[in-house]
Amino acid sequence: VPTPTMNFGCIHGGDNPNRICGQCALEFDLRPLPGMDVEQLRAAIRGKLQPVAERHEVRIDYAPLFPEVPPFEQAADAELVQVAERLTGHRAEAVAFGTEAPYLQQLGCQTIVLGPGDIACAHQPGEYLEMSRIEPTVRLLRDLIRHYCLS
Repeated sequence: VPTPTMNFGCIHGGDNPNRICGQCALEFDLRPLPGMDVEQLRAAIRGKLQPVAERHEVRIDYAPLFPEVPPFEQAADAELVQVAERLTGHRAEAVAFGTEAPYLQQLGCQTIVLGPGDIACAHQPGEYLEMSRIEPTVRLLRDLIRHYCLS
Protein backbone atom coordinates (compact mmCIF):
# COMPACT_ATOMS: atom_id res chain seq x y z
CA VAL A 1 0.00 0.00 0.00
CA PRO A 2 1.91 3.08 -1.20
CA THR A 3 -0.06 5.86 0.52
CA PRO A 4 -2.24 6.37 3.57
CA THR A 5 -5.97 6.23 2.89
CA MET A 6 -8.64 8.77 3.72
CA ASN A 7 -12.39 8.23 3.51
CA PHE A 8 -14.90 11.07 3.85
CA GLY A 9 -17.55 8.76 5.23
CA CYS A 10 -20.00 10.92 7.18
CA ILE A 11 -21.36 14.38 6.33
CA HIS A 12 -24.11 16.16 8.28
CA GLY A 13 -25.35 19.68 7.71
CA GLY A 14 -28.33 21.95 7.31
CA ASP A 15 -31.89 21.44 8.33
CA ASN A 16 -33.86 22.36 5.21
CA PRO A 17 -33.10 22.41 1.48
CA ASN A 18 -34.18 26.06 1.11
CA ARG A 19 -31.90 27.49 3.84
CA ILE A 20 -28.18 28.18 3.83
CA CYS A 21 -26.51 25.67 6.08
CA GLY A 22 -25.29 27.28 9.31
CA GLN A 23 -23.14 24.33 10.30
CA CYS A 24 -21.75 21.23 8.65
CA ALA A 25 -19.85 18.29 10.11
CA LEU A 26 -17.55 16.10 8.06
CA GLU A 27 -16.18 12.98 9.71
CA PHE A 28 -13.39 11.17 7.92
CA ASP A 29 -11.20 8.16 8.47
CA LEU A 30 -7.45 8.52 7.98
CA ARG A 31 -5.34 5.38 7.97
CA PRO A 32 -1.58 5.96 8.06
CA LEU A 33 1.09 3.53 6.98
CA PRO A 34 3.49 1.90 9.45
CA GLY A 35 6.18 4.41 10.40
CA MET A 36 4.02 7.48 9.69
CA ASP A 37 3.50 9.99 12.48
CA VAL A 38 -0.24 10.58 12.98
CA GLU A 39 0.37 14.01 14.49
CA GLN A 40 2.35 15.08 11.43
CA LEU A 41 -0.52 13.95 9.20
CA ARG A 42 -3.02 15.84 11.35
CA ALA A 43 -0.82 18.96 11.25
CA ALA A 44 -0.68 18.73 7.44
CA ILE A 45 -4.49 18.55 7.30
CA ARG A 46 -4.79 21.53 9.68
CA GLY A 47 -2.36 23.42 7.44
CA LYS A 48 -4.64 22.87 4.45
CA LEU A 49 -7.85 23.73 6.33
CA GLN A 50 -6.72 26.98 7.96
CA PRO A 51 -6.32 29.04 4.75
CA VAL A 52 -9.73 27.81 3.54
CA ALA A 53 -11.35 28.90 6.80
CA GLU A 54 -9.67 32.31 6.64
CA ARG A 55 -10.59 32.85 2.98
CA HIS A 56 -14.27 32.07 3.64
CA GLU A 57 -14.37 33.66 7.10
CA VAL A 58 -15.60 30.50 8.80
CA ARG A 59 -14.43 28.52 11.80
CA ILE A 60 -13.23 24.98 11.32
CA ASP A 61 -13.05 22.80 14.40
CA TYR A 62 -10.72 19.92 13.71
CA ALA A 63 -10.28 17.20 16.33
CA PRO A 64 -10.04 13.41 16.40
CA LEU A 65 -13.23 11.61 17.47
CA PHE A 66 -11.19 8.85 19.14
CA PRO A 67 -7.52 7.92 19.61
CA GLU A 68 -5.84 6.70 16.46
CA VAL A 69 -5.62 3.02 15.61
CA PRO A 70 -1.92 2.32 15.14
CA PRO A 71 -0.84 1.13 11.69
CA PHE A 72 -0.10 -2.56 11.51
CA GLU A 73 2.63 -4.49 9.77
CA GLN A 74 3.88 -8.00 10.38
CA ALA A 75 7.33 -8.85 9.04
CA ALA A 76 7.18 -11.02 5.91
CA ASP A 77 9.74 -13.41 7.41
CA ALA A 78 7.69 -14.01 10.59
CA GLU A 79 6.93 -17.67 11.17
CA LEU A 80 3.16 -17.07 11.28
CA VAL A 81 3.24 -15.34 7.89
CA GLN A 82 5.30 -18.14 6.37
CA VAL A 83 3.06 -20.87 7.82
CA ALA A 84 -0.10 -19.11 6.61
CA GLU A 85 1.38 -18.65 3.14
CA ARG A 86 2.31 -22.33 2.98
CA LEU A 87 -1.12 -23.49 4.17
CA THR A 88 -3.13 -21.15 1.95
CA GLY A 89 -0.92 -21.21 -1.13
CA HIS A 90 -1.16 -17.40 -1.27
CA ARG A 91 1.47 -14.73 -0.63
CA ALA A 92 0.77 -12.26 2.17
CA GLU A 93 0.13 -8.71 1.01
CA ALA A 94 -0.48 -5.27 2.42
CA VAL A 95 -4.03 -3.92 2.50
CA ALA A 96 -5.58 -0.55 3.21
CA PHE A 97 -8.09 -1.32 5.94
CA GLY A 98 -8.00 -1.32 9.71
CA THR A 99 -8.42 -4.16 12.18
CA GLU A 100 -7.66 -4.99 15.79
CA ALA A 101 -4.37 -6.56 14.66
CA PRO A 102 -2.08 -3.79 15.96
CA TYR A 103 -3.45 -4.22 19.49
CA LEU A 104 -2.71 -7.94 19.44
CA GLN A 105 0.73 -7.21 18.04
CA GLN A 106 1.38 -4.74 20.88
CA LEU A 107 0.85 -7.66 23.28
CA GLY A 108 3.84 -9.36 21.67
CA CYS A 109 1.93 -11.71 19.36
CA GLN A 110 2.86 -12.38 15.77
CA THR A 111 -0.33 -11.27 14.04
CA ILE A 112 -1.93 -11.61 10.62
CA VAL A 113 -5.34 -10.72 9.24
CA LEU A 114 -6.84 -13.76 7.60
CA GLY A 115 -10.37 -14.84 6.92
CA PRO A 116 -13.04 -15.88 4.45
CA GLY A 117 -14.50 -12.45 3.72
CA ASP A 118 -14.00 -10.26 0.68
CA ILE A 119 -13.03 -6.65 1.40
CA ALA A 120 -14.63 -5.65 -1.92
CA CYS A 121 -18.08 -6.16 -0.38
CA ALA A 122 -17.33 -5.38 3.28
CA HIS A 123 -18.86 -2.48 5.24
CA GLN A 124 -21.49 -1.57 2.68
CA PRO A 125 -25.12 -2.32 1.93
CA GLY A 126 -25.58 -5.91 0.87
CA GLU A 127 -22.41 -7.15 2.57
CA TYR A 128 -22.25 -10.95 2.32
CA LEU A 129 -20.01 -13.97 2.76
CA GLU A 130 -20.08 -16.69 0.12
CA MET A 131 -20.92 -20.06 1.70
CA SER A 132 -18.21 -21.70 -0.43
CA ARG A 133 -15.57 -19.76 1.55
CA ILE A 134 -16.51 -21.18 4.95
CA GLU A 135 -15.29 -24.79 4.71
CA PRO A 136 -11.84 -23.88 3.31
CA THR A 137 -11.44 -21.40 6.16
CA VAL A 138 -12.42 -24.01 8.74
CA ARG A 139 -9.83 -26.37 7.23
CA LEU A 140 -7.20 -23.61 7.35
CA LEU A 141 -7.96 -22.83 11.01
CA ARG A 142 -7.74 -26.53 11.87
CA ASP A 143 -4.37 -26.72 10.10
CA LEU A 144 -3.09 -23.67 11.99
CA ILE A 145 -4.28 -25.14 15.32
CA ARG A 146 -2.67 -28.46 14.44
CA HIS A 147 0.61 -26.70 13.58
CA TYR A 148 0.78 -24.49 16.68
CA CYS A 149 -1.01 -26.53 19.32
CA LEU A 150 -0.62 -30.20 18.47
CA SER A 151 2.86 -30.40 16.93
